[in-house]
Amino acid sequence: MKRLTRRLLFPFLLLLALPAGAQQVIKIATIAPEGSSWMRELRAAAAEVQTGAQGRVQVKFYPGGVMGSDSVVLRKMRLGQLQGGVLTSSELATLYPDAAIYSLPFQFDGWAQLEKARPQVDPLLARGFETKGMKMLTAANVGFAYLMSTRPLRSKADMAATKLWIPQNDEIAERTFKLGGVSPILLPLGDVFTSLQTGLVDTVANTPSGAVALQWHGKLKTMLDLPLSFVVGYVVMDLKAWQKLSPADQAVLTAAFRKAGQRVDANIKRDDAAALAAMKKQGLVVTSLDAAEAARWRQIGAQVTRDMEAAQRISTPMLTALRKANAGAR
Repeated sequence: MKRLTRRLLFPFLLLLALPAGAQQVIKIATIAPEGSSWMRELRAAAAEVQTGAQGRVQVKFYPGGVMGSDSVVLRKMRLGQLQGGVLTSSELATLYPDAAIYSLPFQFDGWAQLEKARPQVDPLLARGFETKGMKMLTAANVGFAYLMSTRPLRSKADMAATKLWIPQNDEIAERTFKLGGVSPILLPLGDVFTSLQTGLVDTVANTPSGAVALQWHGKLKTMLDLPLSFVVGYVVMDLKAWQKLSPADQAVLTAAFRKAGQRVDANIKRDDAAALAAMKKQGLVVTSLDAAEAARWRQIGAQVTRDMEAAQRISTPMLTALRKANAGAR
């Protein structure tokens, strides 16, 4: 009888002995470096999930690009090697073109307009991601992207002579700069630091805090005071992996990552201002294009938006929603 009791109890005792987090491990990769504001908030979200799900779910991050470029992360998500990624629109747009809606050139007059538009557009994006097999856990601001260079940027000739890096698969940036007479150099993000050192590229588009976090700032001497586009980061999860979670655990993840996104949004303007101030102390000079050249780039941005809509690379309903939100914010 005792032997029978031990046999019946053994599987139950073994289950109790297993680590709680081992039951559901969600592996999420990101290029955000350890110590960045994004990683601080993501790790805080993971801790909230661990507590809220009572150990049933563990979120494990792979920061700093250790899992590869965004395209590699997406491939590993499809293979089930990763369950999620923290990605910007340039790669996500290859699967879901509307993910790039915020990055269309010159869509926002400033932060206030962007902050009023996102609550109206984000839910549409979340539904769109689901049609492509992904769950959007949150979206958060990365910031306005500016051209930064090792050389002055003041005129059309200066712009045409740049060795400008843009991310691979960034269709909007490629269309914009080619239309403007610039031949961009497409490289993975991880190659940019070395390329700045060797001179393969001399100009990049990034936010001030992004340039500091990626350690590009030491090579950059000038920044063009013309915000080209707005960058939003998405935390997405494979929909099949999401559906394996219980409704209760799904609710815990949703709440934790939504709050993390809100904290990133609250901090990013401060982080960008602090990063720009630090770069100026190190010698960064902020320059401006002459009025005619600035106007030319805005016209190019408008043309790119029309072209993207005509090619159905951005859907008309999504663009209409953004335009409506922007009009209401003015």
